[in-house]
Amino acid sequence: MANSYDVIVIGAGPAGYVGAIRCAQLGMSVAVIDEYRSKDGEAALGGTCLNVGCIPSKALLDSSEHYHRVQSELAGHGIRVEGTTLDVPQMIKRKDKVVADLTGGIKQLFKANRIEWLQGHGKLLAERQVEFTPHKGKAKTLTTDNVILATGSRPIEIGAAPLDGDRIVDSAGAQEFQEVPKRLGVIGAGVIGLEMGSVWNRLGSKVVLLEAQEEFLSPVDQQVSREARKLFEKQGLDIKLGCRVTGTRKGKTVSVHYEDSEGKQNLQVDRLIVSVGRRPNTDGLSSEDADLLTDERGYVHVNDYCETNIPGVYAVGDVVRGPMLAHKGSEEGVMVAERIAGHAGHVNYETIPWVIYTDPEIAWVGRTESQLKAAGTPYRSGTFGFAATGRARAMDRADGMVKIIAHAETDRILGVHMVGPQTSELIAEATLAMEYEASAEDLARTIHAHPTLSEAVHEAALAVGKRAIHKAN
Repeated sequence: MANSYDVIVIGAGPAGYVGAIRCAQLGMSVAVIDEYRSKDGEAALGGTCLNVGCIPSKALLDSSEHYHRVQSELAGHGIRVEGTTLDVPQMIKRKDKVVADLTGGIKQLFKANRIEWLQGHGKLLAERQVEFTPHKGKAKTLTTDNVILATGSRPIEIGAAPLDGDRIVDSAGAQEFQEVPKRLGVIGAGVIGLEMGSVWNRLGSKVVLLEAQEEFLSPVDQQVSREARKLFEKQGLDIKLGCRVTGTRKGKTVSVHYEDSEGKQNLQVDRLIVSVGRRPNTDGLSSEDADLLTDERGYVHVNDYCETNIPGVYAVGDVVRGPMLAHKGSEEGVMVAERIAGHAGHVNYETIPWVIYTDPEIAWVGRTESQLKAAGTPYRSGTFGFAATGRARAMDRADGMVKIIAHAETDRILGVHMVGPQTSELIAEATLAMEYEASAEDLARTIHAHPTLSEAVHEAALAVGKRAIHKAN
């Protein structure tokens, strides 16, 4: 371990490790300090996203979808499977291997880019110095020209449902169940709650989601969120809105006490997942004399280019303003690396795509109708259902729709919203179109292959001008 580096990154999640790799590519000497340890106690790169977030949850979603299709859908294709059994421990084992392969891949990338991985806690000191405390050993002070703070976020805990790591768990604990709970409660019907609820619902749980807000998926376009809720409830998810959890009691089951518009209620479940949001990991991140500016919620104050109030100190990812999305953090890491090197890095926060990996998937980029109405922006919109596309019909995935919103005067695309099959992939076309300031007419005149799911995007663009071919305008 050296004493001095061009850049020290604190945190090895998607924002930190990507920023570190880009710094190394640009010729800088780089060290990354990270204190994450896996459930086996081993140090691992990748942060929450790769270890207990984005990647393992998608592995379980994929496994549960396969099981559900075998159980409920393949017979319609003429495929009959007798004696299907569910091996939950093997499902978890597969998930762990996916995680291990990817975190191991980052380790190899660090080696290839000559990035030093320091396992332990990092703290910002005054004068751009960094204190490194290894898991075993004494603290050491390192010097650097630039610091990138990328310590990510952690689940919010609530006093009404204290976690016990067994029957009341957070999103990470929900990925470790060794058997399917007969009754599963989820506090929070946001992205994480819906994804984890979907996994165990497909595997046989009776899932109830308790959401405090009166509106379902408030960041999503209302037309899309209404369609999504209808489809989720058809699958068996019980989504209760306007519910304030007041307490829990554990006996043979977990008793969840909550209040809604009809008064005090009680729910009995075997397991309970708490997924009410996340908060930035900034406790103990800097010393008092470093004078790092944070707000009352713990977010680090940064300018448009992620530089803090301290020259040469940057913060990226979940510890700063904006959506807590891995790809947003990664792009901020790249931007900061390039600006340190004197290049013109930037992030367009208007074109960050969002995805909820349920089935059907929900994806969007840009503004919603409600936001445009509130801003007084004139707009036109066009929709097209997947039911009218041959590819979706052939896949037996005909639920959902694509919605495109364009400026009424300039026709510039302002937002694209989708619920349906593989919208996590389809949203990339919309994001690229918006990045290049395309119009709905540009998409409408772009030839899309037939038969594909992307034809729904094409037809929705045509529908903005009321000239969709495969539906009545």
